[in-house]
Amino acid sequence: MLPPQQIPSTQLQHPLLDQLKVEMEVMRLDQVHPTVSGNKYFKLKYNLAEALKQNHKQVLTFGGAYSNHIHATAAAANLEGLQSIGIIRGELLDSLNPTLRYAKEAGMILKGISRELYRNKIQPEFLDQLRQELGEYYLIPEGGTNALAIQGTSEILSSNQSNFSHLATSIGTGGTFSGLANSLLPQQELLGISALKGEAIPEEMKQLLHAHSIQSKGSLSLMTQYHHGGYAKWTAELIEFIHWFWESFGIPLDPIYTGKMAFACWDLLQKKYFKPGSRVLLIHTGGLQGNLGFTQRTGILLPSPLG
Repeated sequence: MLPPQQIPSTQLQHPLLDQLKVEMEVMRLDQVHPTVSGNKYFKLKYNLAEALKQNHKQVLTFGGAYSNHIHATAAAANLEGLQSIGIIRGELLDSLNPTLRYAKEAGMILKGISRELYRNKIQPEFLDQLRQELGEYYLIPEGGTNALAIQGTSEILSSNQSNFSHLATSIGTGGTFSGLANSLLPQQELLGISALKGEAIPEEMKQLLHAHSIQSKGSLSLMTQYHHGGYAKWTAELIEFIHWFWESFGIPLDPIYTGKMAFACWDLLQKKYFKPGSRVLLIHTGGLQGNLGFTQRTGILLPSPLG
């Protein structure tokens, strides 16, 4: 993969921001690479370099049928000349699924397995069975989060973001949140907006940070009330907000991750969570490829990255 150019950002202009004397900007990781979009670029960067260093010919990973991670891994592996294998949760019944169609076109070998069998994705015996069936491979975990992924996501922030008081990101597996926490400055607060339902998320993030020896210099705030029903769930209010955000700022969001993150930040703004003079950076982690599949499943049109 070619290194990303300077990550573009968009400053939001709105009367409420002026009234409350808060600045809000969106870091456009969705524009960091033409095919390996968003935080996935940073998660895969060092993993694929390690696969090549170890002379692997193929990488294997896990994901759902509409997974951003599957989509990005297929694209990134293809760019690096590696064969990719995607173990997909659930049978591959939907041959018209845009995510899987793209992955297949990018050269990924797709293998659908039952949800029950999928639960064995971290079991050594199951991984050995896959090696016997598919050949030797370099393993990238579901969602891409491991030590090398966190090394990559630690590079998202640079000196260009040092003057922001608050940063916000969505949380799935926690790899991006951990990398951002690792590079946070003492005067900054990182807001982690969980896309998953469950009060265990803060403890899981605490354990993840501990496992990777991350002691953030800034403050960390985890918010679990903006999941809109849970992972891959949505509400009419969320869909309405995504359309409003597009009409107001020209920035497309997805209903799985970035929509919930932006919804949370705007709600917190309205509730005066951010003090006057605050500078808030919303980190757009990509995932827009999934909007096509969402529309296919629900019939609900969403703003397109192409407008």
